Amino acid sequence: MQYKFIYFDLDDTLLDHKAAEVAALHDVYDQFSIFEGTEPQQLTDVYHEVNSEQWLKYSRGEVDRKQLQRNRFEQTLQRLDLDDRPYNEVGSYYMQCYRNHWQWIEGAETAYQKVTEHFPVGILTNGFRETQQKKFEKFDLYNSARHLVISEEVGALKPDPKVFDHATKLAGAAPDEILYVGDSYSSDVMGGSSYGWNIAWYTTNGSEEQHDRADFVFSNFNELTNLLKV
Repeated sequence: MQYKFIYFDLDDTLLDHKAAEVAALHDVYDQFSIFEGTEPQQLTDVYHEVNSEQWLKYSRGEVDRKQLQRNRFEQTLQRLDLDDRPYNEVGSYYMQCYRNHWQWIEGAETAYQKVTEHFPVGILTNGFRETQQKKFEKFDLYNSARHLVISEEVGALKPDPKVFDHATKLAGAAPDEILYVGDSYSSDVMGGSSYGWNIAWYTTNGSEEQHDRADFVFSNFNELTNLLKV
């Protein structure tokens, strides 16, 4: 099929969010003496658990943005028995460090540039507006993508159909003329396919049933460029 528009997810599809997150947490561990009684992996594991819980609550409207930002470090310190510690200071330092570790996923930059030479492209991402905008600036996405959609600005998070409806209208194409490249099964594969988009799922795992929800599954960006013949 000849697609008329291609959207990319940002975090853990084009940019290596997980690696940046882990590196930033190690920086936090090294910076604050309060973690001397713990191990770096313990901090990482607890933070991931708490952060995932908070984003799920945020997507359900159970907490707002400020509560999420506060809770993810406040509750991490609480679970590490460090609940009397300065979670605001820890959270602020984490965000500074996180920005220092942003980088493309291997092969993603070359593939993305090739795709932009042959197709109109956009970015569709969850995440906080200010953080995602800084990523757009750092990686020159404002100049290469026609549309940059941050779900927070739409007022809903993927996989909410409101986000895909908004992005579809911007693209000026029918849902079945759009290809979405993303890594998240729940947000990208389920959200996009439920709205009628074609899905290229970037993953190294997943069940047979999950693979059936995607039109194309790949683990190397050369596979994506081969699919698109670019």
